[in-house]
Amino acid sequence: MRKFLFYALLLLPVLFAGCAPKIKLFPDAAEPLRQFVISGSAKEKVLIIPVSGVISDKPQKSLFGKPSMVQEIVSQLRLAESDREVKAVLLKINTPGGTVTASDIIYHELMNYKMKSGAKIVVAMMDVATSGGYYISLPADVIFAHPTTITGSVGVIFLIPKIDGLLSKIGVNVDVRKSGRNKDMASPFRPATEEERRILQDLTDQLGNRFAGLVKTHRKISPEEIKRITSAEVYLARDAKAIGLIDEVGYLDQALSRAKQLAGLPKDARVVVYRRTEYANDNMYNPVTSQPGRLDISLVDLNLPPALSSLDIGFYYLWLPASSSN
Repeated sequence: MRKFLFYALLLLPVLFAGCAPKIKLFPDAAEPLRQFVISGSAKEKVLIIPVSGVISDKPQKSLFGKPSMVQEIVSQLRLAESDREVKAVLLKINTPGGTVTASDIIYHELMNYKMKSGAKIVVAMMDVATSGGYYISLPADVIFAHPTTITGSVGVIFLIPKIDGLLSKIGVNVDVRKSGRNKDMASPFRPATEEERRILQDLTDQLGNRFAGLVKTHRKISPEEIKRITSAEVYLARDAKAIGLIDEVGYLDQALSRAKQLAGLPKDARVVVYRRTEYANDNMYNPVTSQPGRLDISLVDLNLPPALSSLDIGFYYLWLPASSSN
């Protein structure tokens, strides 16, 4: 009963919109990004773009939907490209990675932005910048990592949730008719054949080799260290620097200073962000562009970690243990 009254109250402004002032319950879902100045007063600008959460091109969960991470980052790059005063971008990365294609799109868009704008890009890694989080760091001119950052996990993982054991226990079966023997390859409803395992492993290896190839292109790392890196090991910042995955161990303000230096900007260059909402006492550690505006409604809650309940079958540049906290 209480839930019914709550939702009824939410709908009242909609029902009486014609005879009452317009009320925005969720003002951020569709509003355009606006520039906010965090600090500085000079003409030139450094743009901070936060990358937080699992990398995906799916809309983020909210009552009315929010842009996907890919859409949000690309929108900010487009705005920066149209502003000649933006001379440097600081990517503040805190992600375990995500889908292969979403990670590759962000990498591609960053490379295009650098080519078209001539701006410098500096990455500042926060808690975690693994797998796809490292993949999208590769276009940077300089990569910083916080002293406690975990990075690496250079590799790809193919996830197949399996429920055939559960179905057999409850006496449920799935009848399939197919035109080719591999048409239902990676089906969650039955065990994989040896041929399917070979095919899927080959696809996984090809995507892993693509990742390793980009690391070789962007980073000066010896063949011996490349072999170690592509074991998908994770590293603390100090070790990541020792093998060449990153350039500097430092804090966000140091990464910001380096961005200004690389772009030849004065110390009082404006530090700007693109958001939909103005925040009191805003600063460069704020990771969001919009107020959450979330109202998650679940009829069945299995209390699974987010990594297991939200990831589809597919290929991921993802460090899976860290994704359960996003």
